[in-house]
Amino acid sequence: MNGFWKNKKILLTGADGFVGSHLAEKLIDLGVKLSIVVRGTSNHGTSSYHFKNLNNKYIKKCKKIICCDISSTDIIRHILKDKPSIIMHLAANAYVPYSFEHPLEVNEANVIGTLNILEAARQLKSIDRIVCTSSSEVYGTALTKKIDETHPLNPTSPYAASKAAADRYCYSYIQTYNLPITIIRPFNTYGPRHTYDVIPKFIKMAINNKDITIHGDGKQSRDLTYVSDAVEAFLLVSKNKNCKQKVINFGTGKDYSINFLAKEIKKISKSKSKIVKIEKRKAEVQRLTCNANKCKRLGWKHKIGIKEGLKLNIEWAKKNWI
Repeated sequence: MNGFWKNKKILLTGADGFVGSHLAEKLIDLGVKLSIVVRGTSNHGTSSYHFKNLNNKYIKKCKKIICCDISSTDIIRHILKDKPSIIMHLAANAYVPYSFEHPLEVNEANVIGTLNILEAARQLKSIDRIVCTSSSEVYGTALTKKIDETHPLNPTSPYAASKAAADRYCYSYIQTYNLPITIIRPFNTYGPRHTYDVIPKFIKMAINNKDITIHGDGKQSRDLTYVSDAVEAFLLVSKNKNCKQKVINFGTGKDYSINFLAKEIKKISKSKSKIVKIEKRKAEVQRLTCNANKCKRLGWKHKIGIKEGLKLNIEWAKKNWI
C-alpha cells in the first residue's frame, strides 16, 4: 500500500468533512503529497477557513490548502494549477433532511460542484484517476434484498436526486471523454466526527439522557460501515487499475433497524433516555443493504462490527461532546 501512495500528488475535496478528514489523515500518513479543498470563499484565501475536523498536525503537512466553493468555476483554475495525478472527490452537501428545504443549494454543491471537478479533470494532462463519491441513496427503495451496482437509480429525496445526477454526469464523462473515473457508492458510514444522521443523533440524545426520537415505526434499516473501514475501501478502489471506469458499492452486507440502533446505543451508553416514536420522515427509503461483491473481490472486507463500532463512537462522543 505505502509504495503506491508515496509522493503521489492527490487532490482531495471535502477534506474537513466527516469521512474526508479521516481519509486526508490516512493519505498523509501514507506519504502522499496532499492538496485539500475545503469549503469557503476563494477570494478570501485559506486563512478564512476554520477547520472543524482535520487535526492540526495534518493540516501543517498538507502540500496546499484550497479554500473554495466547489460550485464556483474558480475551483477549476485551482485544480489546473495544482496538477494532481489523482482527484478524490468527497465534497457534498450530504444531510438528506436539509435538502427538503434547500434543494437548490444542495443541487449547487452536489451537481454543479461535481461537474466543475469533472471539467477540471478533463483538462488535466496529469490525471490518472478521478474517484467520485456517489451514495446508496441513489438506489431508492430496494427491489432486491441486497443492492448491487446494476440496481435501477430511483432517488426519493432532493439530496438523492442530486447525487444521482452527479453520478450520471460522471458516467457521461466516461462515455464522452474516456476519463478514468471510478464512481463509489458507499452505504451509510458512521464513526467519530460524524455530526448528522441517525447514529450521532441518537448518541447525542443518549449521553445527555434526552428522549431518543425515532421517525416512523423504526423498522426502516441501513447497512452501516465504520469510518476506518470506509477509508480502507476508498484507498483500495483508488489504487486498483481494474476499478477505472467502474461503479463500486461498499457496505457490510448486513442491515440494522433504527429500533435496534436506538436500543443498542441506549444500552452501551448506559443512558436513562426514553425511546419515543414521532412522525414519519419525508421520502425515507425503507431498507438499504449492500451487495459488496465487487469491492470484496478487490480484497476489501469490513473489520469493525456494529456493536464494536457503536462502542468506539460513543466513547469518542463522551470525550468530545460532553
